[in-house]
Amino acid sequence: MANDADNVRVGLGGSIYIAPKGTTAPVDLTAPWGTGWVDLGYLSDDGVELNYSTDTEDVTAWQSLSPVRKILTGVDMTLGFTCIELKTTTATLYFPSATMTDVSTGVHKLAIPAAPTPDERAIGLEWTDGDITNRLIISRGEVTNRDSITLARSGAVALPMTVSAYADTAPEIAVWLSNDPAWTAA
Repeated sequence: MANDADNVRVGLGGSIYIAPKGTTAPVDLTAPWGTGWVDLGYLSDDGVELNYSTDTEDVTAWQSLSPVRKILTGVDMTLGFTCIELKTTTATLYFPSATMTDVSTGVHKLAIPAAPTPDERAIGLEWTDGDITNRLIISRGEVTNRDSITLARSGAVALPMTVSAYADTAPEIAVWLSNDPAWTAA
């Protein structure tokens, strides 16, 4: 197979969208993110980290020192990102079950519960490289890891978090749409 520099992609920019679980996602690259989808805004310049991993279990045999087979026992997909816009949408995603209320004119209160409930959402990731657009849609996901919030003079207040994808009623854990000309069905 020949090397082709035209097939090298970069995530030049993009967005993370969230919506209530069950919200209809775009089915192509031209449809806008519809009602219910909210853009989280600016993310740190680290971008988004997509991780996909599988767990296996070795099947060993008396006659072999190495495994004779591996059985797939698990699949995990996560998106890691850091929100740098501190607003209701990002704060209530970082703190599950938190609610924002206005206590008086110009004063708002984020109530962070001691015992949050599960907070599954639909998650969308869109990124571009020139004319190439990609969308990754997770119909069921949840923030499962939160790193520390740092308050410092030298940088934005950031909300670092990781979303875990869960299997849905469809056989997919996620759907990746792309108009990349290098992608062709096998």
